[in-house]
Amino acid sequence: MRRAILSLLVLFLSSAGLMASETRGDVTNLPIPRFVSTKTEETNVRRGPSLTHRIDWVFQRRGMPVEITAEHGHWRRVRDRDGAGGWVHYSLLSGIRTVIVEEDMLEVFLTPDPEAPVGAHFEMGVIARLGECKNAWCHVTAGGHKGWARKSALWGVTSDETDD
Repeated sequence: MRRAILSLLVLFLSSAGLMASETRGDVTNLPIPRFVSTKTEETNVRRGPSLTHRIDWVFQRRGMPVEITAEHGHWRRVRDRDGAGGWVHYSLLSGIRTVIVEEDMLEVFLTPDPEAPVGAHFEMGVIARLGECKNAWCHVTAGGHKGWARKSALWGVTSDETDD
């Protein structure tokens, strides 16, 4: 009997898309974890999910990519590329996707092909707007330059993320 109930539960969860590989937020029903960006020049990161919790640090850059790891009411627990985390009010976050360049003088190609002409070089730490991703490549835009960069040289996108 117990095995039959467990089998039915697994069948229900997998058909609803709720298996462990597809965790969804309790508030938004969006995937957890997921990447977003900061909306303001100063984004307070708090110790807990309310205004009464202490501010541990402040993002000082608009468009900084962060990863949402949990939701609680109007609050989102985030972590940055260094693994530092805390709680941010949802109104300070944007669904606009950005990435941080993790390789100095990253070659940005005109097409997603290592044999293609290089259209630009991005310095380490540059925040770029994320476009579509195909296999090991993502289209990025920064400082008026755009092109295709290796996904492995970017923080703010998962290795299996594609728009195909």
